[in-house]
Amino acid sequence: MDLTIVGLALASAALHPLRDFFIKGNAYPEGLCLAAIMSSMIFAAIHALVLGIDLMSIRAIWPLPLASGLGMVFYLSFVVITLREGDLSSYYPITRASPLFIVVFSFLFLEQSYSWPVLLGIVMVFCGAFLLQYSRGYGYLAQPRTLAVAVSAMVAHGLLTIVDARAVQVVEPMVQFFWASLFAIIPTAVFFARNRPPDRSVVEFLFAGWRHTPGSFFIAGFFAYVSYILMLTAFQLGGNVAAVSSLRQASIPISVLLGGLLLKEFNMLGRLAWSLILAAGIAVIILAK
Repeated sequence: MDLTIVGLALASAALHPLRDFFIKGNAYPEGLCLAAIMSSMIFAAIHALVLGIDLMSIRAIWPLPLASGLGMVFYLSFVVITLREGDLSSYYPITRASPLFIVVFSFLFLEQSYSWPVLLGIVMVFCGAFLLQYSRGYGYLAQPRTLAVAVSAMVAHGLLTIVDARAVQVVEPMVQFFWASLFAIIPTAVFFARNRPPDRSVVEFLFAGWRHTPGSFFIAGFFAYVSYILMLTAFQLGGNVAAVSSLRQASIPISVLLGGLLLKEFNMLGRLAWSLILAAGIAVIILAK
């Protein structure tokens, strides 16, 4: 795999856990999630304006950003529910385990083939991601509802990743991200508003965080945008969807550190030990021909 693509994917991975970290640690996770979508759309528009890129070039492939936007709604909604109920370091690995889904989907429906070394690396990354959450006395089925929601987030992320990878072969990454975010804003806001506590107004539930934690809201949106643009650029340069997504699994050890050191989640050292398997899988993918 080209080293530029590897670098973009790993840089994207390093930034990605920050949004979920802020979602987990914020008193207004739904509002922060919605703010991240809105901020990303604004950043994408500014990015396109500075580079002189026409946002209306999306007309050639408009169903793709629509599909990506819907995928974003489901993915982020599932992530918020998962992180409200479970640890960041325990369930982030599952929500990010989309490479296995992508490989199966691409093989069955997109006639994609993979070399054995790439498949081995993907499997190693996938296994490492799941083993990172294991702790004696805290099995995978200790929270079956949370696990089911996390797996649903994984599937949604896998589907929107496949769609985005196809879209950026035709349009610039910020164009795809702008329209996908635009299509996602209203459905996400409606979903969160309908599921808010009965004693909180819609305005307070979704927007009070801008008053109480404006820094977290801004930082989460900014780094979410930069992370996503780096990934889309890797796709645009020819990066294989499953392989790039696997490299982004490097975000998992970072999520373990964030969860253990800052959120005081348990078994940080044990989860870090399993990250060696994940790191080995990344090395196999990089070296595969």
